[in-house]
Amino acid sequence: MFRSVRLYRLNGEWPDSEQALSERLATLAFRPCGAYAERSSGWESPAGDADPLLARRVAGADLIRLRTQSRLLPAAAVEDALEARLEEYRARTREEPSRREKRRLKQQTRDELLPKALLKSERTQGLVFGRERLIAIDTLSAARAERFLEHLRAPLGSLDVVPLEFKRPFGDLLARIFEGDAPRGFVLGRECRMQDPSDKKATIRCSDIDLADPTVRKHVRDGMQLTHLGIEFGNAMSCVIDHQGGIGKLKLLGADEGDQGDQGDDPLARLDAEIALLAGALRELITAMANALGSAHEAVRAA
Repeated sequence: MFRSVRLYRLNGEWPDSEQALSERLATLAFRPCGAYAERSSGWESPAGDADPLLARRVAGADLIRLRTQSRLLPAAAVEDALEARLEEYRARTREEPSRREKRRLKQQTRDELLPKALLKSERTQGLVFGRERLIAIDTLSAARAERFLEHLRAPLGSLDVVPLEFKRPFGDLLARIFEGDAPRGFVLGRECRMQDPSDKKATIRCSDIDLADPTVRKHVRDGMQLTHLGIEFGNAMSCVIDHQGGIGKLKLLGADEGDQGDQGDDPLARLDAEIALLAGALRELITAMANALGSAHEAVRAA
């Protein structure tokens, strides 16, 4: 369901039901991109056609989905069409167009080409833990996460969120796991990334190797900074955690597509099972992080 996660602390109130949340989100529901619009964003049902509600609450976690549709109009296509128009202008007037005229012709060219441009949709999902006041967004991009939060502020009226932090930095957790002093539940994976603090372009990537090998650990002892580390957590998930708390390459153990359990062909039952599995795994992970790094907030509790 999620391939990556950025975590945020939610300060303030949150709608007390999925119906109330859905009604708020409906004020900024997704509408297809208009013929002369370059982009359109809004909320859509995370369950698709199976349920019209714009939020799906399972085990105290709300799944919501932002859809952004944009028109693909390559700059090269505009320039080619503009050049033909400029040639026609020169032939007709027997003079070189002014800068102002070039700008006008370029805008006119874009306006004519835009309705013919192909459409592309991008979807970003979020899982909101109302009781624990946490938001997990399915992206590692800070810019994309901020767009998600901006579109969430509008229908809610306000939204006070900050990146999730603990008393000690995430790098401390990575170092402990890497050095063989992993907190309970964390197991060292088989990939990592290191960076030279004095030269950001100098990096080392290790993939599918034994990270406990002394030759690998020597790089850190020699001054390289550990920025990404693959881990397994309990029996819940495997992932790569970066030194800023981003979670990538997320894989929930037991979430194979072919294993539908008792849900059969019911899309809502399958979705609810996926939400419950993801919510439970993230709760456990964040609680373990809080225990390892210390938190000024109440630790996330199991549902």
